[in-house]
Parts: sequence; C-alpha cells; structure tokens
Amino acid sequence: MAAEVTKVAKLNVLLLFLAITCALGVVSSQHKARKLFVELQKEQERARQMEVEWGQLQLEQSTWAMPTRVEKIAGNQLQMQLPKGDRIQFVRMGKIK
Repeated sequence: MAAEVTKVAKLNVLLLFLAITCALGVVSSQHKARKLFVELQKEQERARQMEVEWGQLQLEQSTWAMPTRVEKIAGNQLQMQLPKGDRIQFVRMGKIK
C-alpha cells in the first residue's frame, strides 16, 4: 500500500511539474506574441510615414520639373533661348524594318 502511495505521489509531482512547465510556456509565448505585435505596429507606422514622404517627394519632383520653371532657368542662368523659326528643321523618320 505504501508503494502505491509513493507511485501516486511521484505521479502527482510529475504532473505538477508538467503543469508548471506548460504554464510557463504559455506565458512565454504570450509575451513573445505581444512583443511581435508591438514591433508590427511600429513597422506599420513606419510604412505609413514612408508613404507620406514618398508623396511629398513626388510632389516636389513635379514642382522642380515644371516646364515653365525649366524654361525660366534655361533662359536666366544658362542664357539659352528658343531658335528662330527659320532655324528649326523637322526630320521625318523613315520606316523601321
């Protein structure tokens, strides 16, 4: 009878150890999941900021490349001017075979 009690006690200790191990595993997994979720939120915010910056850069590029601005700089800073009408020649392209 004492042998059976010892076996049951050992089984109870083993089951208690397994339950504690499983509980620690669950806590560890939840902690890791929360950390990864926070990291995901940070990366999503970073992606949103980059999208805003991309939009601003596209707007800036379109502003810098406006034909009137380019023409003004070409005339003022580079002293370029449109050729007179008699100096313009049109070249027709032949058929490409």
